[in-house]
Formats: sequence, structure tokens, C-alpha cells
Amino acid sequence: MPLSIAVLVSGSGSNLQAIIDRIEAGVLDARIGLVLSNRPEAFGLERARKHDIPALALPHTDYPDREAFDAAMIRAIRQAGAEAVILAGFMRMLTPGFLAAFSGRVLNIHPALLPSFAGTHGARDAADYGVKIAGCTVHFVDEIMDHGPVVIQAAVPALAGDDGDALAGRILALEHRIYPQAIHWLAQGRLSVQGRKVHLAPTGVPLADVTLGSLVSPPLEQGF
Repeated sequence: MPLSIAVLVSGSGSNLQAIIDRIEAGVLDARIGLVLSNRPEAFGLERARKHDIPALALPHTDYPDREAFDAAMIRAIRQAGAEAVILAGFMRMLTPGFLAAFSGRVLNIHPALLPSFAGTHGARDAADYGVKIAGCTVHFVDEIMDHGPVVIQAAVPALAGDDGDALAGRILALEHRIYPQAIHWLAQGRLSVQGRKVHLAPTGVPLADVTLGSLVSPPLEQGF
């Protein structure tokens, strides 16, 4: 049975769209039970509605503190029957209570090669620093921002003329590939965590061709 997930968004939801596309293509073994946003105007909610996916806005400003807001999210996610939580541009730190409710089942994607350039402007910070290699990271979420164990990373060239937007666009193309892949591995029960290391159980699935000039580890499988 496909893994039921809740996707949390605060903005446009382009990674949400990549997840939807892989599900509809029959590649990603998951179903989206709920798309939830702390911002009613988030375009990610509209993306969900266009695909007949339940969409819910819970403005965080309606709640007295983070704990109350997260408790409301937990209730909504559980009512939707979701078993895992996928952060796709969700611009809120999660409380320990939320993480305990979905222990080992919360993923995030960050537009930098963690642990470098954590925080809200990963691609811009990397471009400003002048790195020669940048990328993105899917990781399990813990109580520290952009800190949890790494599932998969993709690296791309960073060019001398890049500003934050140019580099972010190059990174985003690979975000749309590695995030559905990581969710698929989670859905298959192939991920295990030992300390900071995430282990992927092997299968005989053929590997995909990787975008020219990029490096992805672990390798992507066909369809991703």
C-alpha cells in the first residue's frame, strides 16, 4: 500500500509539484493525504487543489505559541491519515512534540550541501561565498535547523558569475529529482538511521542517468 504523506508548504510548492508528478507517473510509491500551509496565500495550496488533493491553511498567527500551532498540525495530519511528513519549503521550525509524533518520519530538503550554508538562504549564501560546488540535501528533521541525518545529496557546479538566483535555479532542478527519490526510499522502508548515518537497503532496481555535470549520492534510480 502506498505511504500516505502530508506535505507542508509555505510558498510556491515547486517541490510539492515534483512529488505530485512522480506519484501521478506511477514512480513514487506514495499518496498525498494532505497539503498543509501556515500561509493561506501559499501557491502550494492551489497546486494541491488542482490535483484534487486535500489542502488546508492553518495560519500560525492564529495560535498563541509554537506548541499550540504544532498541536493543531498534528491533529490535522492524523485526521488525514498521513504517516509521514514532508517539508517542502515550510518556513517554520518544528517543536519537539511534533517531531515525537512522527518520529523518524519527517523529511526536509535544503538548497545547500549540509552542513555548509544552513539557514533560510542556502543557495544565496553559497553564491556569495564563491564556492565552486554547490547542491542540495534531503535529511531527516531533528530539533536543530538543517541538522538531521543526511539521506541523499546532489552537487552541481557553481559558476563565478552566479548570483543567488542563478545558482538556486540550477540546484532546484536536482531538488525535484532527489526529493521524490528519498520519499520513495522512505515509503519502501529501505532507510535506517544509525547515529548520523543513513543506510539505504539495496535492491536490483536499475539506476538513472544523472544530469550532466552533477553528482548524486546515493545514485538515483530509474524514473527519478
